[in-house]
Amino acid sequence: ILKTLNSWFWWENIWMPINCTWAHFVDRDGLVFPKPHQLYATIPYAFVLLIIRFSSERYVALPLAKALGIKNVRRVKPQPNPVLESYFRECSRHPSQSEIRGLAKKCNCTVHLVEKWFRRRRNLEIPTVLRKFQEAFWRFSFYLASSIAGLIFLHDKPWFYDIWQTWVGYPFQTLLPSQYWYYMMEIGFYWSLLFTAGIDTRRKASGQDFMAHVVHHFAAIGLMSFSWCGNYVRLGTLVMFVHDTADFWLEAAKMFNYAHWEKTCNTLFIIFSIAYFITRIILLPFWILRATLYQPTYYSTTPVIAYFLSNGLLLTLQALHLYWGYLIFKILKRFIFLK
Repeated sequence: ILKTLNSWFWWENIWMPINCTWAHFVDRDGLVFPKPHQLYATIPYAFVLLIIRFSSERYVALPLAKALGIKNVRRVKPQPNPVLESYFRECSRHPSQSEIRGLAKKCNCTVHLVEKWFRRRRNLEIPTVLRKFQEAFWRFSFYLASSIAGLIFLHDKPWFYDIWQTWVGYPFQTLLPSQYWYYMMEIGFYWSLLFTAGIDTRRKASGQDFMAHVVHHFAAIGLMSFSWCGNYVRLGTLVMFVHDTADFWLEAAKMFNYAHWEKTCNTLFIIFSIAYFITRIILLPFWILRATLYQPTYYSTTPVIAYFLSNGLLLTLQALHLYWGYLIFKILKRFIFLK
């Protein structure tokens, strides 16, 4: 069954134009093509990034936070109690008074002790400002580094200025070393975010924004992987660059917000909002999506299945961008009119 599914998944009509086979993508005459098995390397690269992350959070972010006046708040742990812990995890974090009295009888202790236990246990679930700062510092560092790397990799490429150049010579476009490392770095980063999703700071208690981020990470990995296998690498690097150039402004704003540098935080958030709306609401749909949805019809009259898969993932990302854009607009409205 697995062998049959594998043959279906790698069927040529899914990935490449008509009359092309995988045999055409063997390296030859100085041409180097992306190979699907190279994506396995993104998993160990993700663990390398995790090592870099935890090291930078400890040895760079921690001293920086202290220099900015962010203190490490030590929270008191409640006494170990299997009954209350089980109730906290499986039933409710905010039990009613009748439930507290029942738990007090069950544990043979006072109502006051049960209330204090739940209060301390809830406090343990709230991430400290220092922890938030460390996470923001890591994301800021990566997005800034990837934006600089993307600009270095793309500034001298003709498709950076003329989007039509992304299709010239397709599908026989050679893979550049810079494109390889750009992809490995980006996919590895999103894998690392998924690996730590359970321990990272959740954006909302309701979990809606947390799930939106998880969907975003899976869609990003899927999109980059599809573009790699179908050799849409030129467009893929443009999509990655457009995404990263706004994000480091947001993480910088968060860092200064945690340090209570209000004016700096507000300025950075306004810059982020402008960058976000230019890159995610204007450039991505009207520049890149136009290139992926409309321009391929000039090069092929029979769109392959990968055309629909990659554009479906891009449209999913765009829907998330509109959702987050709405939230950003609400914050800006409150900032401007309610101070």
